[in-house]
Amino acid sequence: MFLLAKKSLGQHFLNSRHVLGQIIEAAQIKGGETVLEIGPGTGVLTDALLNSKAKVIAVEKDPRAIQLLKDKFAGNCHEFSAGQFKVNDMNSELSILSEDILKLNRHLIGLEERSFAVVANIPYYITGMILQSFLEYSPRPDRMILLVQREVAERIIARDGKESLLSISVKAFGTPSIMAKVPPGAFTPPPTVHSAILAIRDISDKLFSENKIDIQRFFEIVRAGFAHKRKVLIRNLETVIEPDRLKEIWAEHSFDVKVRAEDLKLEQWLAIA
Repeated sequence: MFLLAKKSLGQHFLNSRHVLGQIIEAAQIKGGETVLEIGPGTGVLTDALLNSKAKVIAVEKDPRAIQLLKDKFAGNCHEFSAGQFKVNDMNSELSILSEDILKLNRHLIGLEERSFAVVANIPYYITGMILQSFLEYSPRPDRMILLVQREVAERIIARDGKESLLSISVKAFGTPSIMAKVPPGAFTPPPTVHSAILAIRDISDKLFSENKIDIQRFFEIVRAGFAHKRKVLIRNLETVIEPDRLKEIWAEHSFDVKVRAEDLKLEQWLAIA
């Protein structure tokens, strides 16, 4: 069965064995480990994950891809809806969930009951939503290995020294790094942008628990800080923190009154929160 990529789903199917090997190497999968794959498409990465002895939960919303996967892995997979599936009841190496990843209730399928990794070639237009879902809310994976737009990966690691809402959001929960750069020709059809393999390791909410910071309050503050890039940070934060309290915080930490949101590192955002 041939699968024609749908632009509306952001589908660009990986066709490079070299890049596939780089993803698997970055994932550092242990035998029997649970791996959640987002948008498996033609199953190229799925096959590599299974060969690495992972137990794969493939979440796919395209019914054409689901049929292709069932044909390709016949005898080694089962298809479920999210309401039918429980991680602890997996009786095959590959479980295919017919579901939109952004609507998947991870508690409903029991992912909080075991550790898991996310390894995927994701649709680039939902990168931010995927990161927010898997980092800000539990159950969280131990690590995420994702094919993303290279510009986005570089923004996350703040290669230019300037932080962003996205970079602070990721670094608050894990350690991001770019494992490899990926050219457009590694995909069918080739995207109009260059890509990268992004690894986010050591994912947890320990920074929040150790500092007794409410996660939702933290992001309310950070989002307010980045709301107007041309304004100095202390003015942006007046919408969520009393001005007099802001003056006390600035004096306590010796912040420059002209500092902007992009100039602060994660530790300084935690101090404000």
